Amino acid sequence: MTQLITPQLVTLDQNLGDSPADVIRVLAGKVAASGRASEVEGLFADAFAREQKTATGVPGGIAIPHCRSAAVTEPALAMARLAHKVDFGAKDGPADLIFFIAAPDGADQEHLKLLSKLARSLIKKDFTAALRAASSPQEIVELVDGALSDKPSPSGAGDGGRGVVGHREAGTTTMAGEAAQAAESTTAATGPKRLVAVTACPTGIAHTYMAADSLVAAAQEAGVDLQVETQGSSGAKPLDPAVIAAADAVIFAVDVDVRGKERFAGKPVINAPVKRGIDEPAKMVQEALAAADDPHARRVPHFGAEEQAEREAEEKGEHIGQKLKRALLTGVSYMIPFVAGGGLLIALGFLLGGYDITAVADKVVLENNLGNLPEGGLAIYLGAVAFKIGALSIGFLVPALAGYIAYGIADRPGIAPGFTAGAVAGFMGAGFLGGLVGGLLAGVVAHWIGTWQVPRWLRGLMPVVIIPLLGSIVASGLMFLVLGGPIKNLTDGLNAWLSGMTGASAVVLGIILGLMMCFDLGGPVNKVAYSFAVAGLGAGAVANQAPWQIMATVMAAGMVPPLAMALATLIDKKRFSLAERENGKAAWLLGASFISEGAIPFAAADPLRVIPASMVGGALTGALCMATGVTSQAPHGGIFVFFAIGNLPMFVISILAGTVVSALIVVALKRWAVRKPAAAEAEAVPATV
Repeated sequence: MTQLITPQLVTLDQNLGDSPADVIRVLAGKVAASGRASEVEGLFADAFAREQKTATGVPGGIAIPHCRSAAVTEPALAMARLAHKVDFGAKDGPADLIFFIAAPDGADQEHLKLLSKLARSLIKKDFTAALRAASSPQEIVELVDGALSDKPSPSGAGDGGRGVVGHREAGTTTMAGEAAQAAESTTAATGPKRLVAVTACPTGIAHTYMAADSLVAAAQEAGVDLQVETQGSSGAKPLDPAVIAAADAVIFAVDVDVRGKERFAGKPVINAPVKRGIDEPAKMVQEALAAADDPHARRVPHFGAEEQAEREAEEKGEHIGQKLKRALLTGVSYMIPFVAGGGLLIALGFLLGGYDITAVADKVVLENNLGNLPEGGLAIYLGAVAFKIGALSIGFLVPALAGYIAYGIADRPGIAPGFTAGAVAGFMGAGFLGGLVGGLLAGVVAHWIGTWQVPRWLRGLMPVVIIPLLGSIVASGLMFLVLGGPIKNLTDGLNAWLSGMTGASAVVLGIILGLMMCFDLGGPVNKVAYSFAVAGLGAGAVANQAPWQIMATVMAAGMVPPLAMALATLIDKKRFSLAERENGKAAWLLGASFISEGAIPFAAADPLRVIPASMVGGALTGALCMATGVTSQAPHGGIFVFFAIGNLPMFVISILAGTVVSALIVVALKRWAVRKPAAAEAEAVPATV
C-alpha cells in the first residue's frame, strides 16, 4: 500500500496564513504538488466546504481538516506545524498542529481505516507532544507511520486508537475487566453502569473515531462499561443486540442520522454533535449516567405515536413563523426534483419534436414504438416519449408539494393526507396555491390527531392507519367542500394577471424578483422568490409562457452575485484577501450553475458593499429578462440547461449586464466607500479651547 505521508507533505514551523481557508489552501497545494490530486481548486473547495459544515479543531491545539474529493487520486496526509496558530473552532483556542486528510471519493476500506486510526492517535497527548518536538519532516513521517502500523514507541503514539475498547465484539471482554477494576472503589452491590454510543460525522474519517475514543476514555475514568458503534467511512459493525438491551442509556454523538436508530428505542438518550464527543466526553458520559437514573429523561422514540411526542418536545421553543417556514421549505425541497426532471424532459421533447408535440404525444407513445415509428421518424417518437415522461413528472408537482409540507408539520403520518389533499387540489384546478393550503391543512390535522391519547393497543395503528385515514378525510373533504373552488378562482385570476403582463408591469416584476434573489443569497427572501417561480412552472405552456419567463428571471438574477464577485476579484485583486480570490475562482462555476450561495463568503466578509451591489445587478438582469421575454422550462442548472432556455442570447446578455454592473459597483464601493480611521477623523476636527 502506498505510503500516506511523505516528507514532501510535511511543513514545519511556517506561517501559512491567518484563517483555516489559508491553511487548507496551502495543504491542498501540497497534496496536488505530490501528484496525489488532479487539481488544487477542486480539493480546496471540497475540504473548505466540509470545514464550513463543522469546525475541525479539537482540544489540544489540533485541527484535522478532511474531505473526500473527486480531485484526489491517491489518499494522502499533509501535515503542518504552524509558527502562527490559526483558529479552527476548538474550544480551547487556536491550533498549531494541522493534519489535512484527503481521501478519494471511492477510497478503499484499508486506506480509510488507516486515516481513521491516525485521527484517533491525535487525541493522545504523548503522540502530539512527540509531533511538537520533532526536528525534521522525516521524524514526523516516522511518528505517523508508527501510529498507523501500531508500532510501540517511547511516546506511546503507536496505540493508534486501539482504546475504543467497547467497539466491536472484542470490546466486551476487555471492557468488563476494566469496569471490574473501576468498580473496586464503588459499592459491591451496584456494579458499573452500562452505556452504548454511536458516533458519526458527514465524512466519517476523523471526528467519528476521535469522538469514539474520547468517550471510551472518559467512561474508563468514570468506571463505566461503554461500547461504541462507529458509523464511519471504513464501515460499521452494529452493536450486539444483547449489548444494547443491557445498556442503561445511549449516547448519540452524531452530525448525521443514526442508522438503525430503532434498535435503541426506549433507552434514555443524550444527543449532541459529534464534535462535543471530542470536546466534552466526560460531561456526556455524566449526562448519560444521570439520564439512566431519571425516569423523566428524554428517550429514543418508538417509531409510532411516541415519535410524534419527541418531535413536539424538540420543537417546543420554535416560533409559529419558524415552523411554517420550515414546513413550506420542506415541501419545496422535495418538490423540486419532480419539477427539475420533468421540466428538462419537456424541454427535450420540444427540442426533438417541436412545440406541436403537445398535441400528438399521447397518441404517439400509445400507438407507436421503436419498430413502428410515427410520421416524422425517430425524433418525433423520442420527443413524444420525453415530453410525456416530463409531463407526468410535472403532474406530481402539487401532490408532492402538499405531501411534504404535511410531512414537515406532522412527520411521516402527514405524508398520505398531504399527497391526497394535493391530488384533490390538482383535480380541482387549484394549482400550487391549492397545494400549499392543502398541505398545511393536512399537516395540521395529522399533527392534531397524533396528539390524541389512545389506548396502548391502538398506538401501533395510529401512524399507519388512523392518522392517514382521518387526516385524508378531513383535509381532502375541506378542499372539496369549502376551499377548492375559491382557491381555483384565485389561481385562475393570478394566471390571467401574469399572462397579461407586458411592458412596464413585466419589468417591475423582474426588478422585484431580481432584488429578492440577491438580497440574502439563498436565505428566506431568496427562497420565497425561487419557490414562487418553481411552484408556477407547471402551469406554463406554449400559450401561457409567463411562468416560464418568471423562472428564467429568477434563475438569471440568482446567477449574478457569484459571477459578479468572481469578476470583481479579477478587476481589482488587491481589494480582496487571498481566501476571497480563491473563492472567486470557484464562484465562476457556482454562478454558471445557478448556485447563489457562491457569493456568501464575500457577503459574510463585507455585507454592506457586496449585498447592495449584487441587488443592483440582479434587478437589472431581472428587468432585461422580463422585458425581452426570456423563458426557462428548467428550474435549475444555469447556463448548462441552455436547451431549455427560450431566447438564449438575451438570457446570456442579461446575466452579463448584471454581472458587470455588480462587479463594478462592488469594486467602486471597496475603493471609495471606506471608513476613515479614527485618527484621521480626529485630525480633521479643528481643535477648540
